[in-house]
Amino acid sequence: MAAGQSRRCGTVEPRSHLQFDAKPERSDPVLARMLQEPLGGQWGEMSVMMPHLFQGWNCRGPQKYKDMIMDIGTEEIAHVEMLATMIARLLENSPVEAQEDAARNSVVGAVLGGSWVEDVIVAGMNPQHALVSGSGAMPADSVGYPWNAKYTIASGNLLADFRFNVTAEGQGRLQVSRLFNLTNDPGVKRMLAFMIARDTMHQNQCLAAIEETAANGPEETPVPSNFPQSLEDGRVSYQFWNCSEDTESSEGRWSAGTTPDGEGTFEYLASPQPISSDEGQLNAVDPRLYGTPTHPVPKTAKE
Repeated sequence: MAAGQSRRCGTVEPRSHLQFDAKPERSDPVLARMLQEPLGGQWGEMSVMMPHLFQGWNCRGPQKYKDMIMDIGTEEIAHVEMLATMIARLLENSPVEAQEDAARNSVVGAVLGGSWVEDVIVAGMNPQHALVSGSGAMPADSVGYPWNAKYTIASGNLLADFRFNVTAEGQGRLQVSRLFNLTNDPGVKRMLAFMIARDTMHQNQCLAAIEETAANGPEETPVPSNFPQSLEDGRVSYQFWNCSEDTESSEGRWSAGTTPDGEGTFEYLASPQPISSDEGQLNAVDPRLYGTPTHPVPKTAKE
């Protein structure tokens, strides 16, 4: 798919455009650093884009699910582009005035380790934005940790992946909402408001897909539903184990009544006991590995 198509959700035009404006009113290297989190952090747009793309490419389920997943994944490419563009524009100039404004924000000052302008100048800007990327965005989070492909969840099980996607969209929306309150730049806030709204839609899309998948197949709870429950240890399948001293957990929906999968009844165990006689003791290790033995090594053996 061409770049213009990814940004316009399928419409090919002679001149491509961003999906939404990425135009800050002023330069702000401190804010640029913070925006790296929704770009390349664990719950950033790259971490939402990649799972959707791989889930779609690997999907063997009904075509409607594959198409929906690819729709979101392709849209997320546009979100990555918007954030990268915004970060680059925030780094086009780095006036001291912008850093002074950041220092006046007590929350930002605390995050950056102080509210003195000198502290913000030294600690606020990510030096890699100047030294590595030449005032451009990076595939990294707000503290410079590189984006990790291990964030990509594509299990091949639609219901498991949809549930992860809801979590990813929720965590992403949470962080962007926090960022919305950490900037006074109208241009940045407009773009973040757009992204927050799209996260609202994507959460609802995935929840609707979960509802439909569970109701009509091909997957239901517990995941994976095609593993025979007759092979699991049914004694503990629906037991709630109170493994702490408090007992307030007994008041929840999860402690009594029919289980959500409709296959059992919750049983609350206030004081669960081990069902094993295994004390977990290990046998002696091979002496050539020089591990610590259970008993002192005789002198003759040492010699």
